[in-house]
Amino acid sequence: RLAGFTFLFYIAVGLTAMAIDNRAMNAEGTAAKLVRMAEHAADVRATLVLSVLMSLSALVLAVTLHALTRDEDADLALLALSCRVGEGLVGLAGIPATLGLLRLATSAAAPGAPDPAGANALAGYLLSVGDGGVLVCAILFAVGSTLFGYLFLRARTIPTALAWLGVIASVLLVVALPAQLGGVLKGPLTMYVWMPMLLFEVTFALWLMIKGVAARAPR
Repeated sequence: RLAGFTFLFYIAVGLTAMAIDNRAMNAEGTAAKLVRMAEHAADVRATLVLSVLMSLSALVLAVTLHALTRDEDADLALLALSCRVGEGLVGLAGIPATLGLLRLATSAAAPGAPDPAGANALAGYLLSVGDGGVLVCAILFAVGSTLFGYLFLRARTIPTALAWLGVIASVLLVVALPAQLGGVLKGPLTMYVWMPMLLFEVTFALWLMIKGVAARAPR
């Protein structure tokens, strides 16, 4: 039940953070983004708080899903746990870059502020670091989800169709995210590849909260 609730909480917080971040950062060009961040500083700080909640949720899911799968294969379950823990830690590590961006945005008109060219160059670097951190988090999530999904499928502790949906949705991300990192996958497709995972996680979360997991299938 804790795992199921955390899935839903993670999804709700993540979607909220995306909406607020879009409102605070929706501008073309680095200089325009800095201006918009200064105008929506409270929104930026709200996304940072939500990022902390998302990272902690990833850690909770790492532990709870490990507890549900370690009897099937302790080594694979530990590897999956490590991926989800890495996801949470990388998410937390990205907070300083956003704080730096916010400092640049809000101090542009203050005495001793860096020159606009230097501020834009530094802001562009920090934006790239932030985008890269998000992608690294997503890759760690996808690998961990694939391993956990495989263990649930092998153990037959959840419906087979649901387990297969989780494996397929996870493998799709394992393929698509490195392609995005390499510049092969671009545009709206980078969002569409997440739809099967969203369907799986909502269904899986409700199943865990209502039905739980069954005993492992006999060999």
